[in-house]
Amino acid sequence: MSKARIEKSEGFGFVPTESEHHFLVTIPAHKKDDVFISEHFTWDDSEARRELSFALGQEDNKMRVILPRQKWEAIADPVKAEFNQRLRTLGLKSGQWVVKAGKGGQTPILRLFGKELVLLAWAIEEADPALIPIALKNWLGLAPEERWWLFTMTNAATGHAIAGRGKGWRKAVRYALTENPVSDYRPETVELPLFKLGEDEATWARTTASATNGGSQT
Repeated sequence: MSKARIEKSEGFGFVPTESEHHFLVTIPAHKKDDVFISEHFTWDDSEARRELSFALGQEDNKMRVILPRQKWEAIADPVKAEFNQRLRTLGLKSGQWVVKAGKGGQTPILRLFGKELVLLAWAIEEADPALIPIALKNWLGLAPEERWWLFTMTNAATGHAIAGRGKGWRKAVRYALTENPVSDYRPETVELPLFKLGEDEATWARTTASATNGGSQT
């Protein structure tokens, strides 16, 4: 992993020079305000312009989920730990959720991480807060490519933050992740044949598997 690539990464593994497609977590300054997670296909280096676009509602059509602050805070640290563990495995720097005093903040996320985060957020957006630990356990028990596949299927039909809420696949994801917990066992390798992945998903999965296994790959 080149030093230049590590230094160019933003937030959680997002490298704009490689691909501008990313997700953005917007945390408002007021602790009672909702947290927004949106998907973007272009990147603006100016933080001020990004914040202005958001404030003017220009990103509304890209919004994937809106979470009550209490629910966000219940998943923020476990998700950060999960993502940072994988970033360290790949030699990338760790990330932090950006929250500036009196301003809040925006954190860009690698597109594949964004899919995983949104999937978890969809599962808990309308769930009883008491079920969040179960949703987290189920989510952590899934392999990354399983999370990507579930996001893709759900996003295709009910991916908009408001219009898709509580419908179809979105509702199914909630029931799937907030009910019976999966096994505590977490696979150390990625089994690619389970689902049909896009080329970049497959590349990321293979890279992760290789790094986890000390660089060996069949």
